[in-house]
Amino acid sequence: MLRSLFLAAAGSARLERLVESVPVSRGVVQRFVAGRGADEVLRVSRELADDGLTVSLDHLGEDTRTIEQAVATRDEYVTILGRLKEAGLTPAAEVSVKLSALGQRIDEKLAYEHARAVCAAAAAAGTTVTLDAEDHHSTDATLEALMDLRKDFPSTGAVLQAYLRRTEGDCRELATSGSRVRLCKGAYAEPESVAFQSALDVDKSFVRCLNILMAGEGYPMVATHDPRLIAIGEDRARWFDRSTSEYEFQMLYGVRPEEQARLAAGGHTVRIYLPYGEQWYGYLMRRLAERPANVGFVARAVSSRR
Repeated sequence: MLRSLFLAAAGSARLERLVESVPVSRGVVQRFVAGRGADEVLRVSRELADDGLTVSLDHLGEDTRTIEQAVATRDEYVTILGRLKEAGLTPAAEVSVKLSALGQRIDEKLAYEHARAVCAAAAAAGTTVTLDAEDHHSTDATLEALMDLRKDFPSTGAVLQAYLRRTEGDCRELATSGSRVRLCKGAYAEPESVAFQSALDVDKSFVRCLNILMAGEGYPMVATHDPRLIAIGEDRARWFDRSTSEYEFQMLYGVRPEEQARLAAGGHTVRIYLPYGEQWYGYLMRRLAERPANVGFVARAVSSRR
């Protein structure tokens, strides 16, 4: 019930205005978002790298409505990649990009050209790009763009969402040599016709997809905070005789930092998904939908005057 409510809230402009009108303490945003600008996210990236973690930066903004916004998002990614290189943070730091933020809903060809520019900037910086997943309507277009980008930028990563019924098939197609694939549960409101609805069915799908990726020749990126799925990920890596350089775990900034440290101390590569920017509202609502236990933290922060 809570998950459905927060997913609905993520798309509500009225609720967004209401939330923004509340004097929310800085601790709410700072727990889940690495800052509103480049200087802040670079500082957080350095702190995480010093702790033995890697990062994937995401400039928040998937509601791009104009070409000007799409160009600004492209330019932000190109700029932050240059600054990551200057700071000596690549290749430990990559970027995650939503095609919708680059103008996919306006002009798919334009968004693709913007993605190429970001991939070229990443290659010049000594790192790479992961194309983020969105709702199921964009899955085919995103995977088609991925295949085209990989012709010139073969390390471009994919994101597959276990709650979609199609994802096992997508895993089989993408579990190829050199293919970087982030497997996550999924964080959008989807109909039963295309997505599993119960947590148990989503978890079962996650494990089936994980087995396919671990058995394949690609590079699985296991994106979960679920203790059982993390343990299964560790077990599957051992079962398929993968070294710790042949897969990684990924977690969201601000969620289970002690577990992040435990995995890194155990020799695993742990990448932190690091969002930054002004458009934090939709992102925050989806994080609450994924992990309702976070509601208590936000409620305390909202009610506090300190």
